Amino acid sequence: MVLFPEFTQVFADPCLSSALAVLQAYPSAQAMAQAGEKALYALLHAQKHAHYGHPTAKKLLSLAATSVSSGRAEAGRSVSLRIVCEQLEQTQKNLERLQGELEHLLANDPAVKALQQIPEFGTKTVAVLRAELGDVDRFGRTDQVIAYAGLDVEIKESGLWKGQAKLSKRGSGLLRQTLYLAALRSIHLEGSAFGAYYRRLVERGLKKGSALMAVMRKMLAVTVYLLKHEQQDYDPSKHGTSQNLGNGRSYRKSS
Repeated sequence: MVLFPEFTQVFADPCLSSALAVLQAYPSAQAMAQAGEKALYALLHAQKHAHYGHPTAKKLLSLAATSVSSGRAEAGRSVSLRIVCEQLEQTQKNLERLQGELEHLLANDPAVKALQQIPEFGTKTVAVLRAELGDVDRFGRTDQVIAYAGLDVEIKESGLWKGQAKLSKRGSGLLRQTLYLAALRSIHLEGSAFGAYYRRLVERGLKKGSALMAVMRKMLAVTVYLLKHEQQDYDPSKHGTSQNLGNGRSYRKSS
């Protein structure tokens, strides 16, 4: 931050709402130094969930007074910074609105009730899975879902040449990314059934990357099964292993 490089010594994240409020009021070290402790404290204290007091105000003033900022083109840069802060504030408000709408949609969708019980799935994960999979009744077998998500394996070959087996990566990249992050989360989540499944595969000699892909496929199968069977709750002792997603065997207890 050219106007006040030392600002992040107080606010590690300058995009926080409280930090943005301070920067809009005093966008440069020079403006901050002239503010005075009383005015700066009042501004900090007025912020939502404020936990800033006189020590914070004093530290900001001290840093501003000894800042390495040259003050060159201060007026123009200050205007630019205020505009950026306003844009960030508006973006944050829009994101809050979208989050509220997302939570409302999920709360009124009975199909995702069981998905919300899965510890490895957060609100955004559930929303992406629901949106990207769409009408799951069109899937009759696990391999159809796996192929739809691009998690099926294909081998490219030509004549006598045979390449390595790789994921086809067809379909939604967002769906794969979401499953990947959820699978990573399961490895570090204590008590995770999917995490335990991953460790069993690794112990049996499967490479970690391949084991992670297997967890993603497992999560996908369980997701589709639960979406198809709205009345069932999530049971972490079960896994979607059957090829037929249309019957209860697809969610039988894992061996």
